[in-house]
Amino acid sequence: MGKFQKRKFERPSFMDKPNYKSIGYARVSTSGQTTEGQVVDLKKEGCCVVFQETISTTVKEKERPQLMAALSALDEGDELVVSKMDRLGRTQVEVVNRIHDLQQQGIHIRTLDGLINTRGLGKFAPVLIGLLSGLAEVERSLTRERTIESIQHRKDTGGNLGGRPKTSRIKEGLVLRLRKEGCSYRSIREQTGLALSTIRRIIVEQEVVTA
Repeated sequence: MGKFQKRKFERPSFMDKPNYKSIGYARVSTSGQTTEGQVVDLKKEGCCVVFQETISTTVKEKERPQLMAALSALDEGDELVVSKMDRLGRTQVEVVNRIHDLQQQGIHIRTLDGLINTRGLGKFAPVLIGLLSGLAEVERSLTRERTIESIQHRKDTGGNLGGRPKTSRIKEGLVLRLRKEGCSYRSIREQTGLALSTIRRIIVEQEVVTA
């Protein structure tokens, strides 16, 4: 009887493929930048598709079509991959809320800088998200408090806090109304004559006060 020859088991390639999708999202804030580097890195990390856009960090989530498309492409068990956490929102609060919402849907988040990988954390992921949520809530409260104090100081003194140009309540109301109607920052600037920085301040302060 011949000697039995052991054969090395060759793992079929299909067995190496994960049973979930990795969706990438790349963003830069100015036209002078490019998403090319982020896209290359995301594809190297196994993303089957990468959504990308050039858009200001001040723009709200609903006005970021590629981010919305990336989120819509995710199903339970999938993962959203970004280069850094700040790709997910304008502030720490927004970022943490985004991570929390995705976790509630059974969707994982991974950053290429290694800061977070909720799939790798396993049962400890909710603990981390809870901690981040607590820190974000503290930041939000402090920001709101500082903003309200700043507004009250300007009202009390009628002065110009921090070297900012004075704006009348009428113009501030006009800015908020135009923004509510869906006007862009540039359009508001053209209609009011105010600087973009002033327009952003008015809008951000209103968002904080009404939060």
